[in-house]
Amino acid sequence: MTLIGNFIIIYLILRDSHLHNPMYFFLGNLACLDILSTSVTLPRLLYDSFRKQRTISSASCITQLYFSLTFISTETFLLGVMSYDRYAAICFPLHYAHLMRWKVCAELALTVWVFGLLYSLMYTVSTLRLSFCGPNNIQSFFCELRQLLQLSCNNNFINILLVFVIGGFIGLGCFLMTFLPYISIFIAVLSINTNTGRRKMFSTCGSHLTVVFMFYGTCGFNYFHPSTSYSSVSKHVSVAYTLITPFLNPLIYSFRNNDLKRAFRNGLVIFKRT
Repeated sequence: MTLIGNFIIIYLILRDSHLHNPMYFFLGNLACLDILSTSVTLPRLLYDSFRKQRTISSASCITQLYFSLTFISTETFLLGVMSYDRYAAICFPLHYAHLMRWKVCAELALTVWVFGLLYSLMYTVSTLRLSFCGPNNIQSFFCELRQLLQLSCNNNFINILLVFVIGGFIGLGCFLMTFLPYISIFIAVLSINTNTGRRKMFSTCGSHLTVVFMFYGTCGFNYFHPSTSYSSVSKHVSVAYTLITPFLNPLIYSFRNNDLKRAFRNGLVIFKRT
């Protein structure tokens, strides 16, 4: 269902010329991220659910760690770029076409993906330095960074420093970049005289804010809560941001976005005719 929902979003954006604008360009990137992040964890979870002996090689575990961190960090950067796009569209509508021209959008998307790849590479390389003496039992359904740090039997001070200092600093920067524009956005929306205009703006921004709160709330709790042991609550939170959030994202944007609903209805009409 996650793959179907996100593939439909990508298909509608590619097919409908009315959706060929920066907002849906970044939404298409988000749908790609949801497909890739789910593909890193869910197939392994389904595979292990049919096995009594659930083991994973160290190479597979590190590979899964790298790609899961890549897509999580890339989504963090992308949500910030999407906030900037909404800020430019609502607060500077006359300059929006110039501020978010296609070359700028392509450069922003490329930067987001490159940062995500390099950011996760830093953590993965530092994790390769660790030694694991056993028992190497991961209390999760995929290889998480925090789990591997807790299983290490050598001094992992540098790795913990990377997580809480560098990760916290960059995470806070992305958080501010995502939420601060909404102060100006809300001021601009409240200054709109017509109720129809306000509802349209709040509908567009509400979808993005819902996704942001879900993503930051679950990821932030899982990686930065002070618990020394991996609790059952953390396991459920891991399920939320790796499986449930990618599943809900296309539904949230579809239900609250009239353009996507219109494109979907048009697509159904064409499908029935063929």
